[in-house]
Amino acid sequence: MDIGLKILLIICASFFECRAEDTVTQSTGDVIAFKGESVTLGCTYSTTNSAPELFWYIQYPNGFPKHMLTRSTYGTKNTVTEFKERFDADLNKTSHSVPLTIQKVQLSDSAVYYCALRPTVTGNP
Repeated sequence: MDIGLKILLIICASFFECRAEDTVTQSTGDVIAFKGESVTLGCTYSTTNSAPELFWYIQYPNGFPKHMLTRSTYGTKNTVTEFKERFDADLNKTSHSVPLTIQKVQLSDSAVYYCALRPTVTGNP
């Protein structure tokens, strides 16, 4: 099973609004950086929703995924306090991307990073 499908399955399991036409694609493989460098992890998405929310999660070895930040097409930027100093992402609605940038990489940043999509549902069904 490829990583894109795993991520989509995680999204579908976590968010009930997931639809078959919603997809998230991350760069595959390991990213290697030296201590102190900056690194960017790619994430693109496809959705029919006009106001999606994108999330980044981090999973340390033997741990569970932990929410890092949320970005929306309305410009909302919510970042968990412990990640505010060195982790950032900007949602680009034109390119359908939300790359995660890590500044001043440290050995403790070694982990699996997940990008996830949740369409925002507004109004009554």
